[in-house]
Amino acid sequence: MKINRLSQEYNSLYKHGFINKKIPEYIDENLNQKFKLRPYQTEAIVKFIHYLEKDTNRIKPTQLLFNMATGSGKTLLMAANILYLYAKGYRNFLFFVNSTNIIEKTRDNFLNISSPKYLFNTKIMFDGQEVVIKEVANFDEADKDDINIIFTTIQGLYSQLNLYRENAVTFEDFKEHKIVLISDEAHHINAWTRNKLDKTESELKKTWEYMVDKILNASTGNIMLEYTATIDMVHPAIEKKYRNKIIFEYDLKQFRKEGYSKEVKVLQADLELFERMLLAIILSQYRRKIAGKYGLNLKPVVLFKSKSIKESKQNFELFVEKINGLTQLDVERIKENTYEEVIQNVFEYFDKENISIANFVLELKEAFSEEKCILLDSKNIDKEKQLKLNTLEDENNRIRAIFAVNMLNEGWDVLNLFDIVRLYDTRDAKSGKPGKTTNAEAQLIGRGARYYPFRINEDDEFFKRKFDNQPNNELKIIEDLYYHSKHNPRYIQELTKALKNKGIIPDEEKMVALKVKPEIKKSGFWKNGVIWLNEKVEVDRSNIKNIDDIAVKKVYKYNLVSGFVKTGTVLIDNKQKLGIEKTTKTFLLGNFDERILRKAMQKLDFYRFSNLKKYFPALKSSVEFIVSLKNIAVDITGTREKLQDLDVEDQLKVSIKILKELEHEIKKDYVSYKGTEVFKPFEIKKIVKDKQMKINIDDDSNQTHGVPMSRSLQTKYQLNLKDKKWYVFDENYGTSEEKSFVKFIDGIIDELNKNYIEVYLLRNAGLFKIYRFADAKAMEPDFVLFLKKKNNKRFLQIFIEPKGRHLIKTDQWKEDFLQEIEKQYRIKSGLKLLREKDRFKIIGLPFYNNDRKAQFVEIFKEI
Repeated sequence: MKINRLSQEYNSLYKHGFINKKIPEYIDENLNQKFKLRPYQTEAIVKFIHYLEKDTNRIKPTQLLFNMATGSGKTLLMAANILYLYAKGYRNFLFFVNSTNIIEKTRDNFLNISSPKYLFNTKIMFDGQEVVIKEVANFDEADKDDINIIFTTIQGLYSQLNLYRENAVTFEDFKEHKIVLISDEAHHINAWTRNKLDKTESELKKTWEYMVDKILNASTGNIMLEYTATIDMVHPAIEKKYRNKIIFEYDLKQFRKEGYSKEVKVLQADLELFERMLLAIILSQYRRKIAGKYGLNLKPVVLFKSKSIKESKQNFELFVEKINGLTQLDVERIKENTYEEVIQNVFEYFDKENISIANFVLELKEAFSEEKCILLDSKNIDKEKQLKLNTLEDENNRIRAIFAVNMLNEGWDVLNLFDIVRLYDTRDAKSGKPGKTTNAEAQLIGRGARYYPFRINEDDEFFKRKFDNQPNNELKIIEDLYYHSKHNPRYIQELTKALKNKGIIPDEEKMVALKVKPEIKKSGFWKNGVIWLNEKVEVDRSNIKNIDDIAVKKVYKYNLVSGFVKTGTVLIDNKQKLGIEKTTKTFLLGNFDERILRKAMQKLDFYRFSNLKKYFPALKSSVEFIVSLKNIAVDITGTREKLQDLDVEDQLKVSIKILKELEHEIKKDYVSYKGTEVFKPFEIKKIVKDKQMKINIDDDSNQTHGVPMSRSLQTKYQLNLKDKKWYVFDENYGTSEEKSFVKFIDGIIDELNKNYIEVYLLRNAGLFKIYRFADAKAMEPDFVLFLKKKNNKRFLQIFIEPKGRHLIKTDQWKEDFLQEIEKQYRIKSGLKLLREKDRFKIIGLPFYNNDRKAQFVEIFKEI
């Protein structure tokens, strides 16, 4: 009998809407606003909350594991979970990990407000009170109002618990305080779970799992949260241990497929050692130039990986010597002897931009001079090097090259690593199966595959790849990680297998051509047809001066605490009143003393005058803003006595609560851009282009995305679109829902042809966007159906979005927007084309989904 894991059960609950998908506002507000939670991180948080608050099978003390890909933001998730647990009454947190390096990195992320990777907001606020994150040596030092964290390695924790010294943490701490244990790189805790133990190993086990279990079980209120990208659920003992503990899984394959990672390229070169180093830094410097061309301040980093500390030092010295003596001839030799397309692109770019090889050599000598290189190993690591390593993205950090062995395989956070150069040429595979070294290299590549976030256009997603279907775009180089290896086909085959096993590269990757059919290009639709699209425009907020000028709620609610306490006898006197009589009275904030409102504003950072000016550009003073608050109404519920004479303390509590709610209203109203209600015509032949598309096909049992309809393995999705005159492109590689929709149109095409002289279905393969009216949020509708009436030559343009069941709630805003279009759109007048506006109608339909097909068909037929 197959046993479902906790994560599988929670996937089902989440998919079917049994888990509230909205996280508490205080989590978003108290995280660093630079680091917006991604959808999968939000999913992990709400599943965690559901388990703690709603799961009747919750085990206490609670132990849960988040199994998430390298680079997917586990530390930000830790920060969010800490904020949630603080709100639930937890104050004491123990963070432990196997590596000192990770301790330093996490300490910086949690405590150093000036760090570019600091995860929390400048001020952490709960109910108007500032909360501080403090590092403590033990929980006797803990502050009951703050977040108190002990940072330690697991070896250090064992030492403290077993070798008494002053101010050390003790087992008693875990009995007397409610504790949250946070284990990073948690797979180390299971070091001995998988093995049959001899006597020595049995002793070692006590330093790991036994000690952690003893701490966790010291109190039923304790919680242990584990985070790792690596857990061997194939091993029976580990599977048994974690079957009911993994609350969330998000692997590298999913991470890559959703566009959050760089794409990995393996570049083989049959060159001498320094020439391979030179090849990498040429590529790195070219990448910097391309970024600069588009206004990106990128400083790409190269990692040179050696097999031993001795070899790493020798390679470092060789590199420094050769760079100091670098000549034009060295670079020209690379140009003449390297036929790889990406390297040819580099030198073609130099020719086009008139960059001489002589000047480029000078650039390389300066960019990769000795002071901009760092030699790193366990024998020479110090705080200064650690700081440089953890701040490689900083503008002030000048490091361009790192020489290392294994120190960076785990717990290293860097986004601007684009080249890893393997400086040795050994293999450790057996019977074609990747060995320990190859798997470690694959893990390092996974770390390097973290995406470097950037935005070229306003609509670009900051943390996602943008050029998968634009292979010739020169910015594609900023979305690719190159792993440089000596030419060794057997090793590359083994590495590729390891990378596929970890999900870092797809099982199959190919480029496909999507072409407009020749007969379409001969049609009147192509020659004369238009597509109607709206635009994104800036909102003029210059005249907004206070809350009277924006759309916010004008009535709020507040429930006063009565302080009532009474003991009643159950089942003896059922007429006995165990409650008190409350009533509701409406107040205006203007009824309160102005000093109360001013004090409430001072407690909330949002209401600093400098911040208010962002939302109210015409605001002249804080006094003017306070005056505009006075007409805000509050329905206060409480006892008659309390409401008769609302004291100063209650007035302040009410004011703070209402101002916090008003803050959300103000932020919700604030938009910099909007989508125009006016739609303009654009010529079809200028919008619709032949496309090159990259298709990743992974070994997923039900996958249809990337498989052409003409060769679909499932009969229900098969269709030869080349024979369909109404379909604009020659093929469809979309999802199962998209294929199902195309089949639906094919099934009713005869009926459509009775009423329309033109019927064309266009798949939007990244061709255009439309913008939500409220805030210009961009959307790329999957399909547009063009219809032209027979009798009155009326034109219909219908936007349609097929949507998988699991995405319907997440993308609800898209469906809402599509259905707003028909009610709100206007057509740009003043063109000869539009003498009769009513000839053109623009419509957006509800989502097409197989489970709700009947509802869609009904609305479709009405149109």
